[in-house]
Amino acid sequence: MSGSGLPDDLGAALHAFATLPRIVVASDFDGCLAPIVSHPADARADPRALAALVELTAAPDTTTAVVSGRARTDLAGLVALSEVAGVDDLTLIGSHGTEFDDDFSSGITDEEKELLARLQAQLDAIAARFPGAMVETKPASTVLHVRNVATATDAEEALELARGGPAALPGVHATEGKAVLELAVIETGKGHALDVLRAQTNADGVCYLGDDVTDEHAFTHLQDGNDVSIKVGDGDTVARYRITGPELVGEVLRVLAAARTGS
Repeated sequence: MSGSGLPDDLGAALHAFATLPRIVVASDFDGCLAPIVSHPADARADPRALAALVELTAAPDTTTAVVSGRARTDLAGLVALSEVAGVDDLTLIGSHGTEFDDDFSSGITDEEKELLARLQAQLDAIAARFPGAMVETKPASTVLHVRNVATATDAEEALELARGGPAALPGVHATEGKAVLELAVIETGKGHALDVLRAQTNADGVCYLGDDVTDEHAFTHLQDGNDVSIKVGDGDTVARYRITGPELVGEVLRVLAAARTGS
């Protein structure tokens, strides 16, 4: 373990990554830049972690991004609350890599909008049976949250009803997370977002931090060699490196920023 609190092999990988000509540094929001909270609206980014990401944004040939399952407008609002100067320069990607801009909903067909409304109605009916459950709707998906359901048994029953009902409808793309089930009317994936960023910037390497089941899709799109995949917290993962929790995300970003800028 290095003086930074990071595993030695990760520290070495970060320093090597920082020397590449063009890089992309991206992170999930909840569980990485911000600790997990019971009510999503209460989440706040760690200002030190966000400041380090912004510092990387100013480095030459460096692209930074926050890739989240949240709707992009919600993500932008939460980042703006941080009062960290320069956050407007971050690339914000919402809805598990689907929303690259705020006008995304214009690309949804009428049939997909009708399906989305049907999915929301069915999830609302399920949530009404389990106090503490809530439904969130995004431009191309709707999400059942069961983190605040009273018992684990009830939470799992709610998820099972959603899996066997609306999730099984034709044209629905289901994504499981921690105490959430998201049902999209188009195919989504954080890995796709990283592919787009890599291609747009002609990056020589991508570093991504994620904590959730949905981040495993992103990890599978990273490549052996220059790329650095970092699992935040416990759980099975295909990531090459792991840190114990979101309290070390800021340290990862500070190490990268210092190595990249020579500060």
